[in-house]
Amino acid sequence: MSLRGHPMQSPGHFGSDPVVCEEYGYGLGSPGGILVLVYRGAGRVTFGETRDDFLHQLYWSPDGVLSTVGGFAGGREAFWARRAVTHEVVAAGGRTVYRVFLREVPPALGGARSGAVSVSPDAARAMVSIGRGGVGEAEALAARSRIMAGLAASTREFVDHHAVGAGFAMTIARAVTRDPGDAVGLAEWATRLHTSVKTVQRDFEREFGMPYSRWRTLARLRAARALLEFHPVHQVAHRVGYASPSSFVAAFAKEFGDTPGRLRGGLRGARMGY
Repeated sequence: MSLRGHPMQSPGHFGSDPVVCEEYGYGLGSPGGILVLVYRGAGRVTFGETRDDFLHQLYWSPDGVLSTVGGFAGGREAFWARRAVTHEVVAAGGRTVYRVFLREVPPALGGARSGAVSVSPDAARAMVSIGRGGVGEAEALAARSRIMAGLAASTREFVDHHAVGAGFAMTIARAVTRDPGDAVGLAEWATRLHTSVKTVQRDFEREFGMPYSRWRTLARLRAARALLEFHPVHQVAHRVGYASPSSFVAAFAKEFGDTPGRLRGGLRGARMGY
């Protein structure tokens, strides 16, 4: 079965702009089939809390940043969600998001439940090639094989997380992940949630095994690492909540052992492979 590109208006939105969703399906009656939804717009789109009990899902944006609670991915990474795993993905800053549905697990992902996965340049090209009209079924299924072979466990840290606490930490984590530069402090969060700072701190320790301040620093720096693929250092510093580029560079180097400028240079070189 093939769906040769059905453009349609999505009920979701990128900012104030409507999203156009194109649908491409090949071999859908067999385990070796693939369904690709391509969302095109501008700004931000949220794939709200969801799960699929039958299909595995992969989210990838070639020109934006994807986030879930505590995790971020730029163009060389995607988000993987195994069937029956509840997840939420927010795409920001780009114009295109690919959402791939599969019945089989890529060989290198094994028992991975959800989180960031690496995307090889060949797999990225294959997703782009299949997400357009006029592709024959044999060509599309060959591209699917390249996608399956080009996904692997990510080399970057990602929080594969399932809530266990009272919900305060998860509420704050979702907000910070969507806007890492948010300057709201823990005391203000406690007021908004009608609880105490001490209770929120305990919930962060329970959920994430670390204090809020440490979690927010990691979240901001992980977001920065994804954003550096598309934006200069001074813009990234501002977007993730640092008052000056110098303080951002120092924090980044302390955490990752390299400067954001050097990382950005390496990422830009690697993107030439796409």
